[in-house]
Amino acid sequence: MSADVRIPPYSSEGRAGSAGRRVGVLLSHGFTGSPASMTPWGEYLAAQGYAVEVPRLPGHGTSVQDMLRTRWDDWAAEVERTYAALAARTDAVVVGGLSMGGTLALHLAEQHPEIAGVVLVNAAVASTNRQLLAVPLLKHVVRSMPAIGNDIKKPGVDEAAYDRTPLKPLASMTAAWKRVRADLDRITCPLLLFRSAEDHVVDPSSGRIILGGVSSRDLTERLLTNSYHVATIDNDAEQIYEESAAFVARVTSDG
Repeated sequence: MSADVRIPPYSSEGRAGSAGRRVGVLLSHGFTGSPASMTPWGEYLAAQGYAVEVPRLPGHGTSVQDMLRTRWDDWAAEVERTYAALAARTDAVVVGGLSMGGTLALHLAEQHPEIAGVVLVNAAVASTNRQLLAVPLLKHVVRSMPAIGNDIKKPGVDEAAYDRTPLKPLASMTAAWKRVRADLDRITCPLLLFRSAEDHVVDPSSGRIILGGVSSRDLTERLLTNSYHVATIDNDAEQIYEESAAFVARVTSDG
C-alpha cells in the first residue's frame, strides 16, 4: 500500500430504537488490515439503526513504515478510546472484530463487564504455526516478511491490507495473546463466534481456547463453509451481517 493512501475509519450516528434506547457497535479490523474489511458490515448494522464505529488502528491503512512504529498497546488504546466515546453516547454497546480485531474485542470485554455482547470472526489468541516461535528473535534481524493479508476465497475482493508483515508489531501481538488468554474467564456477556472452516491465517485452536476459556453461558459458534480468513467481505459475509444484527438486537433488548 502506498504511503500516501489513508483508509479512513467508519462512523455512523445511529438512531434510538422503539423503546428510545440507543445501541452502539464497535468493530475492529485485523493485523495489517484496514477498516475496508469491516465497513460493509458496519454499514449493514448502521442501516438497522445502530451507532457504529470502525476505528483505523494506529499504523494501519497507511504504510508498512507507519506500522513499524506501533505495537499492541497502541492498538488497544485506540479501541479503548473509541469504546469510551461510543459508550458515552449510547445505552448499550456490543463489540466485535476480525482476527486481531477479535482479540482486541476480547481484551476490551475483559476490562469492561458492562459490554452487552461480543461478536468474533476468526479471532486469534494462539497459533500452532511453529514459524511464529522464531519471530521474537527474527524481528531483530528482519524488518518484515511476506504478507498474511487478503486470505479471501471470493474473486476480486481486496481488504486493502499491507503487502508485507512487519515483525516487531507481529511479535507484540503474539506476546499479547498470553495476556488475553489469561483473562478470558472475566468475560461473562453473550458471545457469538464465527469461524471459517478453511482459514489460512488463524487455525482452529483459537476458537477452542476462546469457547473453553470465557465464563459466558450464552455461547454460539457458527461455522462458515464458503469463506477464508477475511470472512467479513467473503462469500459468507451476508450470514455474518444478518446473524450479528439479530445477536445485537437480542443481547441489547430491554426484555
